[in-house]
Parts: sequence; C-alpha cells; structure tokens
Amino acid sequence: MSSTPSAATAPDRAQVIDQVIKAYDIRGLVGSQLDETFVRDVGAAFARLLLDERDGPGSGLGGGEGVVVAHDMRESSPKLAGAFADGVTALGVDVVHIGLASTDMLYYASGALEMPGAMFTASHNPATYNGIKLCRAGASPVGQDSGLDEIAAMLDRGPGEATPDVGGGERGGVTHRDLLDDYAAFLRSLVDLSGIRSLSIVVDAGNGMAGHTVPAVLDPLPIEVEPLFFELDGTFPNHEANPLDPDNLQDLQRKVITLGRVDAGLAFDGDADRVFLVDEKGDAVSPSAITALVATRELGKHPGSTVIHNLITSRAVPEIITEAGGTPRRSRVGHSFIKATMAETDAVFGGEHSAHYYFRDFWRADSGMLAALHILAALGEQDRPLSELMAQYSRYAASGEINSTVDDAQAVMAEVEQTYGAREGVTTDDLDGLTVVLPDGAWFNLRPSNTEPLLRLNVEAADEDAVAALRDEVLALVRR
Repeated sequence: MSSTPSAATAPDRAQVIDQVIKAYDIRGLVGSQLDETFVRDVGAAFARLLLDERDGPGSGLGGGEGVVVAHDMRESSPKLAGAFADGVTALGVDVVHIGLASTDMLYYASGALEMPGAMFTASHNPATYNGIKLCRAGASPVGQDSGLDEIAAMLDRGPGEATPDVGGGERGGVTHRDLLDDYAAFLRSLVDLSGIRSLSIVVDAGNGMAGHTVPAVLDPLPIEVEPLFFELDGTFPNHEANPLDPDNLQDLQRKVITLGRVDAGLAFDGDADRVFLVDEKGDAVSPSAITALVATRELGKHPGSTVIHNLITSRAVPEIITEAGGTPRRSRVGHSFIKATMAETDAVFGGEHSAHYYFRDFWRADSGMLAALHILAALGEQDRPLSELMAQYSRYAASGEINSTVDDAQAVMAEVEQTYGAREGVTTDDLDGLTVVLPDGAWFNLRPSNTEPLLRLNVEAADEDAVAALRDEVLALVRR
C-alpha cells in the first residue's frame, strides 16, 4: 500500500470526495486526491452498493456474482486497480481482473460476463490524473444519480460504513483473464466487413490503449495500418491523448499528407473509447458527421429506430436521422445520460460531439473501435474517397469546442442568457448548460466542464463567417 499520506484520512476528506466524484465518473490527482487507501474504500463502497442491490430491488451483482476490473497504461493504474480489488474482495465479492484494457473492452467484459465493472483511467487527462469508470452488470452506467451519490455518502461516513464486520466470512478471490481476442472478435461480428476493398490507414494511438487493441481488432482485415505512437506510455511523451484538441491531430494529419496514399486517419484518446477521423487530404472530419453516417447505417439494419444525439451535435444530425426514417432524441452530454436515454427509448445508436459513440448491440456502451469499424466498412464498400463520402453528412459550419477559464461559470451563463434572451426570436434552454438558438438557425451552447474548471463554448451557423462572428460576440461576454 502507498506510504504517502492518505487522501481518505485527510482532514479535508469531504472536500476530496466532492472534488473527485463527478457527474459520471471518479477522477482526480493521484496522491493528493486519489491514493490506494482511498481507492480501496471506493472498491468496498461499490461492493456494498452492489450487495445491497442484490438483496433489494436493484440489479446488484448480476449473473456473474463478482466485479470485473481493468486498467489503462498509466503508471498509477495497476496499483490503484489492485487496491480497488482489495476493497471489493474484503466484502466477500470475487474479482475478475482483465489487466490492460481500453474502456470499451471493460464494457465488453461487463456485458459478456454479466458482471459490474471498474475501469481505471483518466482518459485524456494528464499523467498526474487517474480515475474510475464504474458500471453495473451489462455495462449499465453508474452516474451521480445512479450510484455515485450513494458511494460518496458511504465514503463521507468513513470506510467502516462500507466495510462492516462481515461476520468472519471469507474474502472474495481474484482471478485473471485475457479477453482481448474475444473482445476483438465480438466487435468484428457487429459490422459487415466481408466485402470491403483493401484500405490503407494511419492510426494515432497517442501512446494510449489503442496501441494495445487496434492490432487485435484490425489485423485480420484487409486493412494496412501505419501505426503512430502505439507504445503504451502513460506520460504521453508525444502529445496529449485528447484528439478533441486540434493541436493533437497535427501528427496524424502530417503523416496522412506525407504518405500521400492513405484512405483515412484515425486518432484515439487515452483509453480508446473515443475515435476521431481525418480524411485522405488530412482534414479533420466532424464527429457530428460520423454520428450521422453511423446512424444511417444502423437505421438501415433497424428501420424506424430512435437515435440519440447530445445537444451539442450539429443540427444536421437530427435532420439526417429523420430523413433516414429514424426518430432523433436529444440528450444531455455524458455517457451516463446518453445510456439512460437509450435504455428509456430502446435507441439503436447514440452519438456525441466529443466522439463518443454508443451502440445498442454493445450493451448501449460507447466504443471508439466499433465506430471505427463502421467508418471503415462504409469507406471500403464503395469507391469514393473519404472526403466525398463524408460531405453528404456535413451541412453547417461549427467552431469546435472553445474553453474559457472563468471565476463564476453560473454567473457568466446568466449574463449571456440575459443578453441574448432579450432579443426577438431567440430561444434558450437549460437542458445542459445554456443553449441559445437565434432566429436564423444559428446556435451556441455554453456548458461547465464536468471534469475540469472550464466553461465550454460550441457554435454552429450557416458558414464559417457566421460562426466566427457569433463566436467572437459570445466570447467577448464570457471573457471580459
């Protein structure tokens, strides 16, 4: 166990709990916020939650009667995952440890084994961070309103609340399994790749978990992969593993352009649950366009189904879903909200502006790799270059996500709402942050980050000039 002062026993324990438990995961600085003692308590609290649900009306432990645990390549991840497993087994609950994995591989394990799960990763955050994504059996989300609040309350009351004397009962056991090949085969079974032409692609793993999973998934296919930063390294020596930031796509774009014979470029974030796309010219493709493409493919297999999109995706997405015979449904940002809405509506697919893509056939969980297979199948089953294929799904101009640091996000949003709400023909809503729609159809959303002290702005309008004008006007209010 760690010899450093424990975040779990520090005088500001309540403050730490408040800081690290987010809307849909647990995330914080290693050592000062997350250490082995604290994480062991989280494991015990999670096990206590599941045991209580097993004995009550909830889904509880599920058919597997244990918890599956996985981790990414960060230096702190194996020890934290081990501490979590120690907390779980202290309550007599077994653990299946699958070791190195992408987040969607953990979801696969949770679904296939019918066990709740815990993934240790901080996704795209710097190396000094780590976190835990929790799910119930079948990859069902554990968010703030579906278990994290209860875990926080147990942690606040102290580890004894979650780990009472179990009456001399035996500890749970830990077994180790390698599910990489099973995961890869299952993903390929969900997408028809039988007739695709040979493709050449560049994949930027960002020194993250895609370096582990991409070869297993793509090697059996007629796809030549040029690997970029496949070495697993949680210090991210080449660039941040966050392709949502355009700066982190530059290496991929340069490689695609330099090779000059590439059909597409793919970039994954640190835990490989998100995928970003670059066309054969090196130009980035909007995640909204990918959402529209995959939605049409899924609606082709399941006509008339509901498709979820979050409120920051392009308005082209609900338009295209409707044109394809589907029913669009708008949701808050975040995987727990998307998954809950998918469960309510039996939606076949869901997409977010941040490049998270959710599939009913994948336990409603998000998988960057599964979205990549859909992209490659769509590209490989026809002869047009990727830029032409994707043009039909891109109808409007967008700013991308612009971050601003402000002292009081709620006050800033209130001022912006007051400014725009007074204008004729303007509508606003607060489903997630502040969304403002102008009479000409242009819109913007201001939303506080769930994981960082930032206010995020997204703007969409008819063309680049209109986007720039609206962006600058809103930022002048936000940053003054």
